[in-house]
Amino acid sequence: MKTPVLVINSGSSSMKYQLVDVDEGTAVASGLIERIGQGTAHARHQFAGNECEFDGEIADHAAALRVMQQLFVDSGRPLRAAALTAVGHRVVHGGSLFGDPVLVDDYVLEQIRDLSSLAPLHNPANATGIEQAMAAFPGVPQVAVFDTAFFRTLPAAAYTYAIDREVAAQQQVRRYGFHGTSHQYVSRQVAVALGREVEDLDQIVLHLGNGASASAIRKGVAVETSMGLTPLEGLVMGTRSGDVDPGALLHLLGTGGLDVDALDTLLNRKSGLLGLSGVSDFRDLAGLIDAGDADAALALDVYCHRVRKYIGAYLAVLGGADVLTFTAGVGENAPAVRAQIVSGLQRLGISIDPARNAVRSSEPRIISPDGSPVLVMVVPTNEELAIARAAAALVAAA
Repeated sequence: MKTPVLVINSGSSSMKYQLVDVDEGTAVASGLIERIGQGTAHARHQFAGNECEFDGEIADHAAALRVMQQLFVDSGRPLRAAALTAVGHRVVHGGSLFGDPVLVDDYVLEQIRDLSSLAPLHNPANATGIEQAMAAFPGVPQVAVFDTAFFRTLPAAAYTYAIDREVAAQQQVRRYGFHGTSHQYVSRQVAVALGREVEDLDQIVLHLGNGASASAIRKGVAVETSMGLTPLEGLVMGTRSGDVDPGALLHLLGTGGLDVDALDTLLNRKSGLLGLSGVSDFRDLAGLIDAGDADAALALDVYCHRVRKYIGAYLAVLGGADVLTFTAGVGENAPAVRAQIVSGLQRLGISIDPARNAVRSSEPRIISPDGSPVLVMVVPTNEELAIARAAAALVAAA
């Protein structure tokens, strides 16, 4: 393994990680640490087909990194800082300051923290993860890769909100877009799978996970995306509302008895599928629908309807598309959801073959019928590999 990169994705109470062999494009080891700072935490580590776990108190991200290092030891492959090419970090919001991946120093770390006002659920945790990794792996280059970077190419007509321009400029209010690392990776993998150049394709990519977003990509360049100033706008998500009339928010603030913090909690943590049905996981939602729960059925209808609206909008933005691609947890693993989203789009040249749609595979695949005007594909995303490649390339060029 000539180019090992440790990729860390820190959440407020979780930390995902992968040790990636950039040359082979594979994950050597991976893990997830949950419930950091919440009493009894749980960590799961996978290496060479084996799994080891830890249950106990993990007070903070510094302790989480120590647990991660011990799990590498327990699995028989100690993680030595001297052997790492870099540590790559997913950072959700780069604002207008950061586009390309950047080597982290004290200034960069301070700026990432300052951008927390635009991504309060994400950037503070991202910054904490970087800070602790710098302490745990002294001398190893730390590289920040920004979720917003791919969407810096949006045209002004797409990223501009129609509010007072001076207020917008002063408060940095514009569409930034998120999940960019995934959208870029998947759109390129589509081209590879088809044996085409990405510059030859107009694509719509649907990243459907607990967070969900759509993008329109013309000739490899992002021209529209559903998330906005924050990751809250756009599609219905697990716990996030997606699009809501701003007047409804003013109503809730003015007469609904909510303050700003309560409204933030409502929209980010108590809305989406959870708000409509009481559950945020599609597996639980399917169980409720099978049991005849009308609220759960409506939640799925709302979710799919919103995605269809964006597909139609992006077909208009692009003037037609060559490929529509599903990715991420729901997009890759929920054939019934894919089928419901695409239902009724035949007149737009979009349909799926039921047998192909039912196939379970970790490989990129076409699920539309032969001869379809618009190819429909399922392409697994791999944000960790994309981050590792970006980090390795930056370090090599430095």
